[in-house]
Amino acid sequence: MVFELIRLQFLKSIRSTSFAKSVLIAVFLGFLALLLLSYVFLAGLFLGKIIEQIAPGKDPVEVVCSGLVFFFLLEFMYRYFLQNLPVIELESLLHLPIGKKRIIHMLLIRSFISPLSIIALLLFLPFGIQVILPLQGISALVFWIGTIVMISWSLHWFMLWFKQRFEDSLIGVLIVFALLLLGGGSTYLGWFNLGEIVSPLFTLAQESFIPLAVALIVCLTGYFLAFNYYYKNAYLEDLSKEEEAKFVNQDFGFFSRFGLAGEMANLEWKLIIRHKKSRSFLMLSAFFLLYGMIFYDNPQYHSEGGGFNFIFIFVGVFITGIFMIQYGQLFLSWNSSNFDFFINRRAGIEALVRGKYLLLISISLLCFLLSVPYVYFGWKFLLIHLATWLFNAGVMIHLIIYLALWKPKPMDLNKGAMFNYEGVGAAQFLMIIPMMVAPYAVYLPFALLINEYAGLAALATLGVIGILGFKKLSQININRVLSNRYEISSSFRQEL
Repeated sequence: MVFELIRLQFLKSIRSTSFAKSVLIAVFLGFLALLLLSYVFLAGLFLGKIIEQIAPGKDPVEVVCSGLVFFFLLEFMYRYFLQNLPVIELESLLHLPIGKKRIIHMLLIRSFISPLSIIALLLFLPFGIQVILPLQGISALVFWIGTIVMISWSLHWFMLWFKQRFEDSLIGVLIVFALLLLGGGSTYLGWFNLGEIVSPLFTLAQESFIPLAVALIVCLTGYFLAFNYYYKNAYLEDLSKEEEAKFVNQDFGFFSRFGLAGEMANLEWKLIIRHKKSRSFLMLSAFFLLYGMIFYDNPQYHSEGGGFNFIFIFVGVFITGIFMIQYGQLFLSWNSSNFDFFINRRAGIEALVRGKYLLLISISLLCFLLSVPYVYFGWKFLLIHLATWLFNAGVMIHLIIYLALWKPKPMDLNKGAMFNYEGVGAAQFLMIIPMMVAPYAVYLPFALLINEYAGLAALATLGVIGILGFKKLSQININRVLSNRYEISSSFRQEL
């Protein structure tokens, strides 16, 4: 039966109308995965020397044991964004006369065959062979590396359950943020060092079989937790209705004040929260709000005279405009499946574009408000975020949309965002150049001739002028869509 299921999956792949494109994408992603895994392996080979440079005089094994908990927190994060769920395959197999338990076992095992499953092994096994094996012997190495690998695999099974259970709810977002805050934030802010608390477990793993046994039990428990959840919920009607029930009436009454454009903004918001790829962009935007933690509290970016580093302008533009940048670069590609609907409606194109403008500016404003706590590091950061938000809302949004309208491409909204290049063309790769140059073209002349705050005032002033002239500036992009609407519609009919 296992070979029969494998045969069915193989036939499904080769009979696809986009088989050749899928093969090319698979080859490219395979090469990329091998490249990244080779970097991980090289990092494992030189991990001991890296620790000697970072923490001279300290025992490398102790340093690694105290840092393992942060590796697992990082693994939790990248698994949350990269790890795929076997739901689509499940829907295509449930109607066949095959035992449901066999199908779920096969899909769970198939999901385990992934480059993510060997990252921990590639990173820590070379270090263990170089450092632990000569000093403590083979048993200590096996117990230690076995504990690490079992915990890593436990995260795989737990993530299958977690994403299926909480990915589309606010609870899942809060859990991920809480882990990030309690794990990395507690050590960064000096509340408590989670690494030192968990370190004795991995130190004991070098001497005893008990941590490995516990990790093995946790791994098996995670597998059966995922299996039981999928088995109890693996019904076609549940899989199809669950998405519909979660997002009923999820709109903003605020948008209704803006007429037809507001209604389009509400529809666009529903599109975002109902589809996997757009939800991923929204989640990434929330995580990137923490980007300032890397720079704002770092002494090397602060001058003695109370000024600030030029890089803070980029950080401010990035934090307050991250959703605008990510979502806006695929401006019309999000509507590739229903673009013809707007062409055949009076003022449909204009309402669609203005609705997107309204949504992008609103979420950008929300990002600015959520970034206000950065004032903890100094009032100048609030001024930076205010000036960069005004510049984003008045200038950058028009620039992003103008570039995004250059030969937009179709895409499938139900696919994940990671390693998915549907909708991406040359414009998206070239877009980064004017986005990086534009803020500094305004800021630097005033900052160099007068001071940094004059540069911020220039950014804010130009942003306000852009906001006041919003109707005329947005009409430029509306006219571009209207003049090219049939060419855009034809490109959206291309086979993915």
